[in-house]
Amino acid sequence: MLGKIDLAQELKKSELKAVMSDFEPRLISLQRRAIETKIPIIVVFEGWEAAGKASLINRLILSLDPRHFSVHNINGPSEDERRRPFLWRYWVRTPEAGRMAIFDRSWYRRVLMEKIGKTVTRKQLKFAYGEINNFERNLTDHGTVIIKLFLHISKEEQKKRFKKLESDSHTAWRVTKDDWLHHKKYSDYESAAEEMFERTNTDHAPWVIVPATNHNFAVATIFDTTIRAIEDKLGEIAGSGGVSRIASGPPVELADVPKVRLESVDLSPSIEREDYSKKLKKFQKRLSDLERTIYEEKLPVVLVYEGWDAAGKGGNIKRLTQPLDPRIYDVVPVGAPNDEELKHHYLWRFWRRLPGAGHIAVFDRSWYGRVLVERVEGLCSPNEWKMAYQEINEFEEKLINFGAIIRKFWFHIDKETQLERFEERKRIPYKRWKITDEDWRNRDKWDAYLEAVEEMLSRTNTAHAPWTIVESNSKLFARLKTIETVIDAIKEGSGKRAGGMK
Repeated sequence: MLGKIDLAQELKKSELKAVMSDFEPRLISLQRRAIETKIPIIVVFEGWEAAGKASLINRLILSLDPRHFSVHNINGPSEDERRRPFLWRYWVRTPEAGRMAIFDRSWYRRVLMEKIGKTVTRKQLKFAYGEINNFERNLTDHGTVIIKLFLHISKEEQKKRFKKLESDSHTAWRVTKDDWLHHKKYSDYESAAEEMFERTNTDHAPWVIVPATNHNFAVATIFDTTIRAIEDKLGEIAGSGGVSRIASGPPVELADVPKVRLESVDLSPSIEREDYSKKLKKFQKRLSDLERTIYEEKLPVVLVYEGWDAAGKGGNIKRLTQPLDPRIYDVVPVGAPNDEELKHHYLWRFWRRLPGAGHIAVFDRSWYGRVLVERVEGLCSPNEWKMAYQEINEFEEKLINFGAIIRKFWFHIDKETQLERFEERKRIPYKRWKITDEDWRNRDKWDAYLEAVEEMLSRTNTAHAPWTIVESNSKLFARLKTIETVIDAIKEGSGKRAGGMK
């Protein structure tokens, strides 16, 4: 693609002034409309060093309301960012509805600079391309506009600009040894960019190569591209009645999968309290001993607790975490999303709470709310919850690529046991806070939730992130089974960390 770009294209100052007299008011108007219609916008600036990213970003934002955009300058990852999946620092910076995020360099650093430096393997690059495409598709499916700009200059032009910067004492600091090293590897970078275009130029997030030899021409191209992308999105929204592409698109067809039937689960397993106390002490000692493994091997551990109301999740989490150093784990209680979370992609709030390497996160309910409560209560469209199975599987695969251990638990009880526990909560004063009107409403929809749970288990039970059905009519048995499963998972994962895209 780069070889076909005419880098001699230029625009005179007077011509740019004439063009911008139309572009600037249009962009200002479009920003207001994007705010009103709650469109999140991402503008990615990639390209050659000395291609003018800083000045071109500055020229773009001068025409925008500064209250509604953020500029993110992406350099090498911080120590905290290195402890997490490579897309983590980009997910947490995705804009909320109605805002614009401008990235001066982006997630594409992974497949450009690190490929040239040979700090990633071909397998890791393959993972990265897949994760990037999933990331962008997740965002655009839920309404985000993604504009990807690659600023292109020739090797000769880059050298000329480096020399000019170095000749001035006020700007010489901007040219580093690494810049000159990358200049020498111009053809390697060009090859990496071509592969990047080939693998990530999609209909929903296309690349636009901006000839940047002439600053005026680059400015006009960037404004024109941005304006067209926002106008296209507004037209799409007008034609769909204001809903996301997933919600408004043709019905999502799901492939048939073997169905999990919870009615076949034997809920009779139990244990005497004396035996339980002995085994609990032994299991908790084993789990405590594994803290060193988690720390030394920098294993991220993700544990997901889902289940029926009154199935005993809280007491289970308490026994699991009791022997652990409180500095290595977090328990993440998940309720209805708050106002800030509702302005983002539904996975955004979970990306923010992912554990770093050597840390454990216990999610008391999770991203599976999308295919459970949001599905049953009609809080998202059928297309949105159907698409979520794929999005969730891809999300968990990203964590596995990073080297995380994931175990997911469904705490299963029968309807009669739930009623007994509800009545007990009503009867005992110190437990009364646990029972709410919502619990009773959910119970009335038992059959609808059962259907949703069985489909969730069927479609998201993967080899890398399996579900464990925990027979929970006996809370004591359930606690032991859960802790033993976690112990086995950590032992199995020890020594196998992929270290994927650190």
